[in-house]
Amino acid sequence: MKKKISLLIAMSLSAVMILTGCASSSKKEEVKSTTEQAATKGGTFKVGMEAGYAPFNWTQTDASNGAVKIEGSSEYAGGYDVEMAKRIAKDLGKELVIVKTEWDGLVPALTSGKIDAIIAGMSPTAERKQTIDFSNNYYKSDLVMVVKKGGKYDGATSIQDFKGAKITAQLNTFHYTVIDQIQGVAKQPAMDNFPAMRVALESGMIDGYVSERPEGVSAESANSNFKMVEFKNGFTTSDEDTAIAVGVAKGSDLTEKINKTLAGISEEERKTIMDTAIKNQPAAK
Repeated sequence: MKKKISLLIAMSLSAVMILTGCASSSKKEEVKSTTEQAATKGGTFKVGMEAGYAPFNWTQTDASNGAVKIEGSSEYAGGYDVEMAKRIAKDLGKELVIVKTEWDGLVPALTSGKIDAIIAGMSPTAERKQTIDFSNNYYKSDLVMVVKKGGKYDGATSIQDFKGAKITAQLNTFHYTVIDQIQGVAKQPAMDNFPAMRVALESGMIDGYVSERPEGVSAESANSNFKMVEFKNGFTTSDEDTAIAVGVAKGSDLTEKINKTLAGISEEERKTIMDTAIKNQPAAK
């Protein structure tokens, strides 16, 4: 009789353990599903940019004109790139986080996973495509030269008018490579960023620097001593050089999602966003 009772108790305990195990497994699956759902719908979208290339991106002291707080800083980032980043983050259902990063550090930050995307006025060149992927273009502009207003090169109409001129451009950009198209130019060492080039131009260290039209307009607005020179006979460039796209990690599923957002922003709206960015840049006030 005791053996029968013991057997019944053992069978009951086994049943309880099995049921408990099933409930525990079900609970784990439920938690896992909830976590995956939260990761898809929530979280952050970390975007890297210099925050020093107006009107594409810049640094300011407050949240005016829709600026976004820079991670780990009391400052904010504003500009065309920030507005694009806000649209993309909204469609992704994620919180936008701006990570201020030096130009040379943007690609390493992306490949290491420190940021999710580069939205920094970056061109999708063949060389960069070897390391990272790009979205469709979200802007395209022509190359210009920024010089001193009323100076020797103010009235230039061709890049060849800069023979003998001290010209530079930003380090590790195609802007710097096209300087070689000017015959007899006095090519200067590349500089880290645009604020540094503006200081060099103001002080007379250089006669001009290569830039894109939006930055040229920005430079004129920021300093009445500067003049943007547009060319009838300009630099030879490819579409990939003058276009600007969002950089993402190789094989990222963000590419398709970002392209969907960009497709919903018309050319007219992009122009309006850029015009507003030029108007709102802090140095223009």
